Amino acid sequence: MNVIASRFPAVRNPLTEIGLCGWVGQAAPGDILEYHRGFLALDTMPQGTRLAERERAELARVARRAWWAAERGLIHLVQRRHRSDDYSYLAIARPKPKQASVSLSSLLLAEVA
Repeated sequence: MNVIASRFPAVRNPLTEIGLCGWVGQAAPGDILEYHRGFLALDTMPQGTRLAERERAELARVARRAWWAAERGLIHLVQRRHRSDDYSYLAIARPKPKQASVSLSSLLLAEVA
């Protein structure tokens, strides 16, 4: 008997992009947030996901924002493999930049402009 469904954990209260930004802005160095559990590459693609379109689109926004924060030195991105096609995607808060004049909200506003 082949049980494929058990490989994929149930989706629990998915994180939003706003929730991720809020966490990044308030997290202490070393704090860890699991921003997704599953297989991110497949779960963000319309053809390969088990998520509804709205959830898939929000997950794609969360993943892009996590990458954005990592590129700016705000977080480290780490994966933890549980089994085939099942990973925890973790954001680990880094120490805040010494430039106290630059806040997360100002970085976000600069991106929009």
